[in-house]
Amino acid sequence: MKKIPSFTIDHLRLKRGIYVSRKDAVGGETVTTFDIRMKEPNREPALGQGALHTIEHLAATYLRNNPQWADRIVYWGPMGCLTGNYLLMRGDLQPEDILPLMRETFTFVADFEGEVPGAAPQDCGNYLLHDLPMARWEARKYLEEVLEKATEENLRYPQKTE
Repeated sequence: MKKIPSFTIDHLRLKRGIYVSRKDAVGGETVTTFDIRMKEPNREPALGQGALHTIEHLAATYLRNNPQWADRIVYWGPMGCLTGNYLLMRGDLQPEDILPLMRETFTFVADFEGEVPGAAPQDCGNYLLHDLPMARWEARKYLEEVLEKATEENLRYPQKTE
């Protein structure tokens, strides 16, 4: 079988950052899929499941309620490898277009206090799998180390070497 595009990225050289994973034409409109990479693959521990689940709830809630961007948000969810999230948005976008939005989103997660939205048995299929303290810690780390200091290497996939 042919490899899907996300398996052709050089994960040995991939840094934490925001990358365009793919762009798809859907009903005459472009949908951009962003790779919101919070961990360097295969070089640092993956995100804990509880932390990643909490980040998913908080980020999705924040993004879908953002007055400027809400109508462009299609999906926010975790990667199976537990090294980040995918963000699907309506529009032909680049990482630079959403960098301020990601800074706001991860500030929201890092500073969040209270009950995690949707973390109740009637709202979530695994409501006990949440870790707000670690979600806050991971969000702050990503915000301060990556989003606030983003360079070209955090915004463009590395070229795969043969």
